[in-house]
Amino acid sequence: MIIVMNKEVTEEQIGNVIKKIQDLGHEVNISRGTKRIVIGAIGDETKLDPEIFDPMPGVEYSMHIVKQYKIVSRESHQQDSVIDVRGIPVGGNQIQVIGGPCSVETQTQMDLAAKQVSSAGCRLMRGGAFKPRTSPYTFQGKGRDGLGIFRAAADKYNLPIVTELMDVRMLDTFLEHDVDVIQIGTRNMQNFDLLKEVGRIQKPVILKRGLSATVTEWLMAAEYIAAGGNHNIIFCERGIRTFETAYRNVLDVTCVPMLKRETHLPVIIDPSHAGGKAWMVPSLARAAIAAGADGLLVEMHPNPCEAWCDADQALNPQEFTDLMSSLRGIAQVIGRTF
Repeated sequence: MIIVMNKEVTEEQIGNVIKKIQDLGHEVNISRGTKRIVIGAIGDETKLDPEIFDPMPGVEYSMHIVKQYKIVSRESHQQDSVIDVRGIPVGGNQIQVIGGPCSVETQTQMDLAAKQVSSAGCRLMRGGAFKPRTSPYTFQGKGRDGLGIFRAAADKYNLPIVTELMDVRMLDTFLEHDVDVIQIGTRNMQNFDLLKEVGRIQKPVILKRGLSATVTEWLMAAEYIAAGGNHNIIFCERGIRTFETAYRNVLDVTCVPMLKRETHLPVIIDPSHAGGKAWMVPSLARAAIAAGADGLLVEMHPNPCEAWCDADQALNPQEFTDLMSSLRGIAQVIGRTF
């Protein structure tokens, strides 16, 4: 950590900062520049916090010089991590598309969706048994029954399932249904108790970015999971909230190369929630793959007009198949498999 002193700092104030650092068991390095004095605290940074030094007289600001997200950082693990989902790699050279409806509705609907997802070439399937909705009066999902419906439909085509966990009290139920990938939604990105709980199991976790979260906050949220012992984490960008109102959210494609630089973990994109309209999804999906994303989370419904939620952003089966075909071409151009 470094502590930057202000222009009017006195030797007494410098001495107080040095004593504080030493009392905390760290060595001190002082750099006296022409305009500023910088004091370095050498030792275990986890024992230090800017809140300790910032209120002290003479201190302008203090900051960590080593990233606080240690386990998920590229510094701790130079090679790209590949997350194994029942033998299917997420990350590495192969691009994965996770397709399926927004929500689990009926057994017939999910059986048909699973068939269409599989025939389009997907190796994993998505679907929400529990649905976080903005309005308390809209469809909230089929809950436990939905997990059973989803599992039965996906198993017919040997598709691992991806579904959202909203409540820590439901974790054991997810494990009973052998959910293959647990999704932490945007509203729960900083639900730290939930992150700690999925950190104690070894199921792969898709961590969606919060609507207004910075990349650093997102990485720190992942660190909560990793610190618990579960390193099977997949980042998912699904659009952030800005001043723009022309579309649902702003897909931050820039975060893909940024995360690839900062972390060794896979990065996927959810173009459906970003654009909010089915006609936008193919363009956003292709841009994501071209930018280096390791995969996509795409909504596809057997009949979008009859979808119980998010009908506007769901692709129909033919649109989904066409998208998969176009993505194969992009993957080939950038030297990846599909």
